[in-house]
Amino acid sequence: MHLITLFINIIGVMTIALISIVSILGLICLWRSLHFQSWVKRRGYQQLNYFNGPWLTRITLILLAFWWGIGEVLRLTFVNGKGRFVSDRTWQVNVCKIYIISNLGFAEPGLFLLLAFLLSASLQTQEFGTLNRKWNRKTIRTVFILCSPSLIWEACVVFVGPRVASDDGRTSMVAKYWYSTSAVHNGDVACTYPLLSSIFLGVFYIILTVYVIFVGGQMLSLVINKGLRWRIYMLIFAIGILLPRATLLGFSVLPWPGETAHESLVFVSFLVLMVAATLGIVILVYFPVVDSVAIVDQEQHIEMQASHPIVL
Repeated sequence: MHLITLFINIIGVMTIALISIVSILGLICLWRSLHFQSWVKRRGYQQLNYFNGPWLTRITLILLAFWWGIGEVLRLTFVNGKGRFVSDRTWQVNVCKIYIISNLGFAEPGLFLLLAFLLSASLQTQEFGTLNRKWNRKTIRTVFILCSPSLIWEACVVFVGPRVASDDGRTSMVAKYWYSTSAVHNGDVACTYPLLSSIFLGVFYIILTVYVIFVGGQMLSLVINKGLRWRIYMLIFAIGILLPRATLLGFSVLPWPGETAHESLVFVSFLVLMVAATLGIVILVYFPVVDSVAIVDQEQHIEMQASHPIVL
């Protein structure tokens, strides 16, 4: 039993450390996006509006990633227990319920919907794409609307599902797999993933993967730069590995919550999600800003050479 507790603590520390690294990366991207937006307006580089157009969507993406990271930390068994961040058992159960609704119902789908919209933005015309001032607001509003079915579904799974199982007289058998968001292990509450939530997440990721492959295929037919082609391949890979995450979460209902097998499945699924989110943020937030700054630096260098010709 001591070895299991040690294993859970190690996973908790590793999870917090990885989320801290992603958070630092997000802060860097957030600062660069805000700085670049201010810099473009101050200098008046109108030719960079195409690259800078989705700046608000990028910032929303980073803020949503922060939200997701906080939820992933709070659901850890490592921070829930006597003498820890959340010590009251009732609050531990409520944290697990809020985590399922917040992260699986909104933060996680919203994060990758924003990535998909940022990817498809380059295929839109100037009138409807990122040069349109209303594009950011429309995109963010659309993401909220598209996340509402997932949010409602998870709320029903968390609050309505256990009552339905109780009315049928099969609470212990049904709720454990389909509706349960937490279970007691060694006196502490361990968060679990209801099977209905994993199934819904899997269907969502299948649809998202098909859409990203379709958009990515169109972009590959237009892009001749080898570096940009690799970025598109990496984005398709990042979205494609999300379906195994939903599969791992589905299998996590089989072992008892809090045991080594359960914690391992949940941790591997977290790693998959973290890799996908990090790749998306780096490729669609960090690289565009860096590329735009490089273009400006190159133009300034050419202008400087033209104004000060070298006489041999």
